[in-house]
Amino acid sequence: MLYYLFDYLEREFDLIGASVFQYISFRAGMSAFLSLFIAILIGRRIIYFLRRQQVGESIRDLGLEGQMEKKGTPTMGGIIIIAAILIPVLLFARIDNVYVILLIITTLWLGTIGFLDDYIKVFLKNKKGLAGKFKVVGQIGIGIIVGVTLYFNDDVIVREYSGETRVENNEIVRTYEDHKSSTTTVPFVKNNELDYDKILPFVEDGYTWIIYVLIVIFIITAVSNGANITDGIDGLAAGTSAIIGLTLAIFAYLSGRVDFSQYLNIMHIPNLSEVVIFCSAFVGACLGFLWYNSYPAQVFMGDTGSLTLGGIIAVLAFTVRKELLIPVMCGIFLIENLSVILQVTYFKYTKRKYGEGRRIFRMSPLHHHYQMKNLHESKIVTRFWMVGILLAILSLATLKLR
Repeated sequence: MLYYLFDYLEREFDLIGASVFQYISFRAGMSAFLSLFIAILIGRRIIYFLRRQQVGESIRDLGLEGQMEKKGTPTMGGIIIIAAILIPVLLFARIDNVYVILLIITTLWLGTIGFLDDYIKVFLKNKKGLAGKFKVVGQIGIGIIVGVTLYFNDDVIVREYSGETRVENNEIVRTYEDHKSSTTTVPFVKNNELDYDKILPFVEDGYTWIIYVLIVIFIITAVSNGANITDGIDGLAAGTSAIIGLTLAIFAYLSGRVDFSQYLNIMHIPNLSEVVIFCSAFVGACLGFLWYNSYPAQVFMGDTGSLTLGGIIAVLAFTVRKELLIPVMCGIFLIENLSVILQVTYFKYTKRKYGEGRRIFRMSPLHHHYQMKNLHESKIVTRFWMVGILLAILSLATLKLR
């Protein structure tokens, strides 16, 4: 909103300093600062409100050190994250941008699903929460919206420059062509682009969008569930998400600028720069939430926050065309997911074969395994963050490693 206001003031009244709102870097910085400020400012009030409403986490005794001390800690704190993301985005981003619109819809959509799950657990005293089939239907729904929009919307384009140049107003202007493209980036490969339209040659033209939408649904579901599983100890999900969000912000900034995209020989995606503002708000909101969620946590994000964070990360990856980099970039989410799958699969297999279930880990997800080895919660989180930073660096290195 402020972008349009100051654009009008600059055009009509030649207001000094109004042009600063044209710069992505300024608006992204303001977005990050405001989201951090909002999360810290309203966080205390929301925590106080949740305590008054007795919105406390019910803890199942797993025999972990310090676990039962967390009983009664306010949950549904994801409301803080959602508010801290949406307010700066609405103020500083161009809300007519297709990518920003998709990210806002994703935030509200998955936030609502997570809120319903937490509401059923806390207020209706149903420990199972929202039925799994309804969660899956919700994730499929947002996957269809995102997939169809990214595939068909006329504003989702790639810009390619030719070798031809012309001179206009004493400046050299390169000739370019905007076109629809279903191309994405394949990491660590020499010719690192993959066209979804050619991924299955036996699929007739006009039907490949179905394959693309199915991939979108799968990745959104996997990443949102991965974030949900990771949210098991204080600060782990929020800190990891902040690292991933910052990585995606860098990708969006580089692909959204013609000079950097040409230098790095990566896809130039017009209109993508506005995503940097959303990413900045996302990172600020996660860091602001950590103010209260770091050990010992004063509030938990609940499914309201974890499902939303995972879904946003997945959609961001698609907008910057780095979804195939998710196994590296979101490696913490992946390993947490895999630890649960491996544990359950191996337990069922050994129980069927030997009559007694056996385990690979002392407990899953993986962070609980290290808790069972008597590592302190804050040390586990810090080390997971360090791994997350290394994975982020490796992800950024794919810009040159081909």
